[in-house]
Amino acid sequence: MEAIAKTRKMGGSLIVTIPKTIVEEEGLVENQAVKIDIERVRKSGFGLFKGTGSFDKESELGGQLEK
Repeated sequence: MEAIAKTRKMGGSLIVTIPKTIVEEEGLVENQAVKIDIERVRKSGFGLFKGTGSFDKESELGGQLEK
């Protein structure tokens, strides 16, 4: 099973919380050893330019031809 979680700082270490659904599905208990694979998640640019509106041919060239 796969999930995305954020790291948090605790003392000099980083911790990751395992979601409850995974804990229940895998039958995990406290102090149990588990294997995890670490992979950085790339941030999505979706919604980055919220509210800028759509582009068309006229706005694409606007301002470049005028002096």
